Amino acid sequence: MEKYPVVMTIAGSDSGGGAGIQADLKTFAALGAHGTCALTSITSQNTTGVLDIHDLPPSAIASQIKAVASDMDIAHAKTGMLSSSDIILTVAEMVREYGIPLVVDPVMSAEAGGSLLQNDAVKTLQEELIPLSKVVTPNIHEAGVLAGIKVNDWQDAKEAARRMVDAGANAVIITGGHLDGSDLLYDGLDFTLIEGELVKGGTHGAGCTYSAALTVFLATGHSLRDAAAGAKLFVTRAIIESRSVGKGVGPVNPGWHTLRTAQMYEAISDVQKAVAILESSADFAALIPEVGCNVAAALPHAASADEVCAVKGRIVRLQDRARAVGCPAFGASSHVARIVLAAMHHDAGLRAALNIRYSEDVLEVIRDMGLAVGSFDRAHEPEGVSTMEWGTRTAIDTYRKLHNRVPDVVFDKGAVGKEPMVRLLVHRAVDAAGLAVEIARGLGEE
Repeated sequence: MEKYPVVMTIAGSDSGGGAGIQADLKTFAALGAHGTCALTSITSQNTTGVLDIHDLPPSAIASQIKAVASDMDIAHAKTGMLSSSDIILTVAEMVREYGIPLVVDPVMSAEAGGSLLQNDAVKTLQEELIPLSKVVTPNIHEAGVLAGIKVNDWQDAKEAARRMVDAGANAVIITGGHLDGSDLLYDGLDFTLIEGELVKGGTHGAGCTYSAALTVFLATGHSLRDAAAGAKLFVTRAIIESRSVGKGVGPVNPGWHTLRTAQMYEAISDVQKAVAILESSADFAALIPEVGCNVAAALPHAASADEVCAVKGRIVRLQDRARAVGCPAFGASSHVARIVLAAMHHDAGLRAALNIRYSEDVLEVIRDMGLAVGSFDRAHEPEGVSTMEWGTRTAIDTYRKLHNRVPDVVFDKGAVGKEPMVRLLVHRAVDAAGLAVEIARGLGEE
């Protein structure tokens, strides 16, 4: 039987479900670890802030840790909200007793507002718990408090990290959500910038989710640098995939990993069904260009060709029928992927596309069907750009200025060495296939 790593969160609860042990356990589960917990405080909390806090007795916290540690092999643990000196001392005692590898997330306040750490407990945290940890993960505000300086930029962040290590920390990761989105790792010898970017989405629980992901990656044997990079990618996507709930700061979505797997399956299935429609049509082969065609479906929020599923090897004409040369795969077609990504830039729902042969007869059928048609001229294509991305965006921009909507179809008349082409922009690959078959039938009836 496969053994899953056991990880633990020692933290407070969030009744709003966005941060604390709720976020930690979601993250543990999403990354395939068995999550355990020791509850330190109960917060009455929502997306607008912390309304009330009830700390558990230190003995109850110790009892929870003992119950798990005496039965399971804790591969790694993390701390979150430890509101008082007594709680911190208790946790430190348990960590020493059971030799638990530790990540310390020095939670001081909630993202939506509200203090979660008593002022007189900061020194206890610095002296008793942080030296026991493998790494501490403050944001810039927390780093400033722990280092005794104000952190405004990366030079300040480096100085704060140095001071924390000099004061006893083994390593520090200053998360950069309040700077430019990158994180700074300092292991006492070298600084490493874990590059990222500021993305749109809810950020409530981002720090908890990051440290929980870091904990799992460390538990599964990754180096600190690799674990930090993996946690960065995970929390960034959790912010992007956040859901709008409540009236304040929206919570991150640690379940995006599971959701993404389902979305990938749906995209592959969509392309497979589209191919089946095209291959079963007696008419569609007449619309296949000389270079072949492809049908693609993108994941929600796709930003690169690797997040767009298409037929690997294209769809070709064989004995007057359409035949897919390969199977659906992500990153299989940069050509059609760029079309989809350009369309999504204007309308996030247009996540599928199909390219077909150009002719005036084909355009006539398309217009007779009442489809909105945009175009671009390759003669105006700037140097050093992707034709498909530039062309699709240009055609959409031009059409939107005149009609205040995105066209259903984009075409160009080609250029020297470039075959003219028609592209169908739709919501699903099966919609593109159905539309193409309808166009082919209309062309045959002329």
